[in-house]
This record gives sequence, C-alpha cells and structure tokens, in this order.
Amino acid sequence: MTLLDDARGLLPELVALRRAIHADPELGLALPRTQQRVLDALEPWGLETRCGTGLSSVAAVVRGAHPGPTVLLRADMDALPLTEDTGLDYAASGERMHACGHDLHVAGLVGAAHLLAARREELHGDVLLMFQTGEEIGDGAKRMIDEGLLELTGSTPVAAFGIHVVPGEYGIFSTRVGALMAGAIEVEVTITGQGGHASAPHLTRDPVPALAELVTALQAFVTRRFDVFDPVVLSVTQVHAGGPARNIISDTATLVASVRVLSHESSARVQDELPVLAREIAAAHGCTAEVDTTVLCPPTVNDASAVAAVRSTLAGLFGEERVRETPNPVMGSEDFSYVLEQVPGAFLFLRATPADVDLETAAPNHSPHVVFDDSVLADQAAALAAFALDRLKG
Repeated sequence: MTLLDDARGLLPELVALRRAIHADPELGLALPRTQQRVLDALEPWGLETRCGTGLSSVAAVVRGAHPGPTVLLRADMDALPLTEDTGLDYAASGERMHACGHDLHVAGLVGAAHLLAARREELHGDVLLMFQTGEEIGDGAKRMIDEGLLELTGSTPVAAFGIHVVPGEYGIFSTRVGALMAGAIEVEVTITGQGGHASAPHLTRDPVPALAELVTALQAFVTRRFDVFDPVVLSVTQVHAGGPARNIISDTATLVASVRVLSHESSARVQDELPVLAREIAAAHGCTAEVDTTVLCPPTVNDASAVAAVRSTLAGLFGEERVRETPNPVMGSEDFSYVLEQVPGAFLFLRATPADVDLETAAPNHSPHVVFDDSVLADQAAALAAFALDRLKG
C-alpha cells in the first residue's frame, strides 16, 4: 500500500472528524471541544501530546525510530463569527462558522499524524504537529511559540509546512517562493481638538477637518512613499466623530485602518512614518493626534529550498499537472508567518471547490456561503505526511 492508498483508506474517519468540528465551531483562543476531539483522534497512536496553558492548543510529537532533526506540520482550529448559510446537513447553527476551512486543516493534520505514526521506522527524526487556536485573531501561533512549541522535541525544527484550503479547481496545489501572504497592521488614530457650537467653528479647534484630510493623505502616503513592486494596501474602515446632537463640534475624531504589507521593511516604515504624518496633519489644524499601530502578523514568507522540496514531493505523489505557481502574493494575512520567521518552510494553498459548484461564482473564504469538498482530506493528509517523510528519510 502506498502513502496515498493509506490516506484514502482513512478518508471516512477524517470526513467524520471534519464534519463534527464543522457542526460545532469555536472562536478565538479557547476551543475546548475542538481540542478534545483532536486529543481523542490522536490517542490510538500513543503520541506525546501537550496542551497549551493560555490557549486550547495541542502539540503532538511523532518520534521517529532513528535520530535526526525535527519537522513541523501545522493546522489551525478556530472558526469565524458568521451565521452559516450553506444548506449542508452538518451546517453549524448560531453565529459561528468554519468559513475558512480550518475544520479541514485539523482533520488533514490528524490524518497525517496517523500516516506518520504508522511509518516511524522510516523517520530519521521527529515530526512536531501544531494544532493552533486563534489564527483568525492573529495571535495563536505566536502564543504557542511563546509557550515553548519550537523546543518541544528537544531541537528546533529545521523545516515547517502548512496547507490552507481555498476555493478553486479541485485538487490543485499552489505556492510561490518569497512573500505568499501579506502582513497585517491595525491602525487607530484619535485626533483631539476643542469642541464647541457648530454655529461658531472659529471658536473651536475642529478635529473633523483634520481627520478628513488624514483619510485622503493616507492614500497618497502608500502610493508616494512605497515602491509599487513592494506594495502596501491601506483601507480606512471606520470613522467616528460627534454625538447625538447635530449642532455640536466634538472634541475628538477617530479613524481605524487596516494596512497590508509584503515585507518586513515596509512594515517597519508604516509603523515609523504613519504616526508622524498623522501628528503633523493634526498640528496643522491646531489639534493633536494619538496613534496606535498594532502588528497582527508579519508577512508569510516561503523559503526557496522548501518550496522546491514541496513541489517535487507533490509532483511525485499527484503528478506535475496538479502543482502550480501562485502568480502573485495574496494580500490576506496568516499567522503561520510567525513560525516561518524562525523556521524555514513553505505554506501552500489547496483548491477544494466541489464539482457541482460553478468556479466562477464559488463563494470565497470568510463567506457564510463557502463550501469545500471534504474528499480532498486524503490528499491533504498524504501531502503533509510526505513533506515530513521526504525531509526525514535519512
């Protein structure tokens, strides 16, 4: 039996696990029911496991029969605050939904664990399995690292791999060297002036015109200070000022923005230069500005040798026709980036739209209508296991 044959043999139990998780989604860092399902699924294989102390994560180790380095494989487990509208017979009820495929990620990594545990004799080293919470809030991976994840086997991993399901032509894997996904920065600016009556604005220091000027200045900021080949995307998503009375000029006005970057250099410049711009515009209007910039996660940057390795592995398993280049970075963000800052590795996409869904109209990740074909779990499990087996073949 080949690795892929064995993975296909696991498919019924992986589908059952995925659907149980899908029907019972949990949010954020505390996922006790999902955590228990993972522990129960891993228990028959006698793996070393450790649960997080400040979050409901699970780390497990497949010890190889021979000494060698460690390879890390990762799945995220949390859902989104959405009301599902898919019509699936295992759809979630309430205001939580697995709309980003994390339920498949969990089941796929459980499948890889089973495949690897059955092949310990082939492993010259150990495999560290990372089941993380809090990806959707950009915090879970970093917290697991802070709790000692990367030292769990006794040696820092030499490679790290993860797969994310996305809509698209079923069964196609894709990735790219370098930046695959953007880093995310949240910005909040509060401009403070001196309020008063709307009939006498000359007696106030109105923060609203300053805020309005800043909104447009931020667009020029990203297009005039950053190289088009290292793009920055900035969207002002919230603007607040005033209260219930229409004839009062408020003391303060606030905006919130989301910034996406593809390099650490651009991230640093945004954090250094944007506050200066806000403060100087505010000062020109006789106001002050308080600026808070929060890095949710850095860019997800793939290692060139790791990408070459996974492409070779996937071509050997599934054929070259199922392995493609991701042509451009995705401006969405992913906190596996924290792992890839410390461990060379590769993150990949796996397309999984069901055959009866029109690819042109298929709902995207984070939509209440998104659906995935969970028969892809066999390929996902086999691919993850093969990445580790090929790296640790001795």
